[in-house]
Amino acid sequence: MNTTSSIRKDVLDSLRAIPLFRRVSESDLEELATHLIERRFPKNATVVEEGLPGDYMYVIREGRAKVTKASEDGREKIMNFLEAGAFFGDMALLGDETRSASVKTLEESVLLALSRRDFIDLLRQSPDLSLAVIEELANRLRETNEQARSLSFQGVEERTRNLFERIARPDEADTARMLTPALTHQQIADMVGTSRETVTRSIKQLKESGWLAQEGKRYVIPCER
Repeated sequence: MNTTSSIRKDVLDSLRAIPLFRRVSESDLEELATHLIERRFPKNATVVEEGLPGDYMYVIREGRAKVTKASEDGREKIMNFLEAGAFFGDMALLGDETRSASVKTLEESVLLALSRRDFIDLLRQSPDLSLAVIEELANRLRETNEQARSLSFQGVEERTRNLFERIARPDEADTARMLTPALTHQQIADMVGTSRETVTRSIKQLKESGWLAQEGKRYVIPCER
């Protein structure tokens, strides 16, 4: 098998593993693969920047990233974390608007980029892909509504616990626990919508209950509890 064929199969295998493309037909997936541009980014690289025009959407093939917005006082506010298989940058392409947030890599990452023109053309040609994008956008809206509901009806400790459960991932070195990314108390406070002091108290209570532990700036959730 030649190098071009190997890369093509590798990209197709990556696309099949991404939830967004699971229901897309093989022919549409192959067409999509021909338009993707592989880009590599080092750790802490800014892939898209809030307020700037957007010409590409991205799929994370390898690595992790964070979604951030600038607060009124100029601080970086973390909105979400993105894992391999996630995609971002599509809203700027669909609405012809500037980026609503920045995305920065948390580790060395491999991304698959798709231009605005190719993205729109593929949506027109592929009903399966259009439906998959609509379903993903609906899922995002559902998550946003759930976050708004939690801010209205859940206490800070419950919101903090739910945040850790959402962003923690299995520890490759110890399958009996989950690990969060490195976070400061202020970043956690921004994500759950409260003050840093209140988050500090909530984290202390979660630790005292045995539900949570900490290693440096990362938090540990035992899988068996």
